[in-house]
Amino acid sequence: MKEYTYELHMHSCLSPCGDENMTPNNMAAMSMLNGVRIAALTDHNTCRNCPAFFEACAKVGVIPVAGMELTTAEEIHMVCLFPTLEEAMAFDEVIAEHRMKIKNKPIIFGQQQILNGDDELIGIEEDLLIVATDLDLDRAAELAWQMGGACFPAHIDKQSNGLIGILGMLPPTPDFPAVELHDMENAEEYCRKYPRLKDMILLQNSDAHALEQMNLDPPKLTLSPENDSDEAVRRSLIAHLRAKDMRNYQQTRQN
Repeated sequence: MKEYTYELHMHSCLSPCGDENMTPNNMAAMSMLNGVRIAALTDHNTCRNCPAFFEACAKVGVIPVAGMELTTAEEIHMVCLFPTLEEAMAFDEVIAEHRMKIKNKPIIFGQQQILNGDDELIGIEEDLLIVATDLDLDRAAELAWQMGGACFPAHIDKQSNGLIGILGMLPPTPDFPAVELHDMENAEEYCRKYPRLKDMILLQNSDAHALEQMNLDPPKLTLSPENDSDEAVRRSLIAHLRAKDMRNYQQTRQN
């Protein structure tokens, strides 16, 4: 058992409204300076800056995790994380087929920049990434789990794009083992209103779109990796955050 500081939800310059300074190398370096041991890049509905982020994190000794913040058909934001870069990029290809094709307006949302490991521009995403996919919440979660990932609803204590703010409740499915709070000071109130939260992992992430928004005092998770390698720590993290029993999830859906 070992404690790891973490930051599992932040956005690069590929995300709409992501600051141009949110390059993979800047994010990796700031994570290191803030004392973050495990850092995940979770751009809106894409993983395409994750390869560069992995390169950047290797330079500064931060354990990188590839993921995305997926927008469901209900406009709920859900963080999806994967044990390997390859699995994340496979998920990216699938999600690309479910995104609505609406052209980005750079004057409003900024240019959606795809960078390499040296923070050099290698592409621009022309379609707006923040729009909803055609996947409802159950299907989106099931897809992430089936493709080897972990997922949790983002900032459930926010009205905008939060699970409870959108649905007005904590639904019985998907059977998320973890949820994210924007402000951990809301934990007691939300656990009182929604008792199921007491049995869930409560995560706190910055959802940073700018360097100054990144968490200066990162929280900790206790994990049990097989060894100290980045891969082992990532797999331990994903196992910790995955559904407790996928068979129970499938049975609940069928009923």
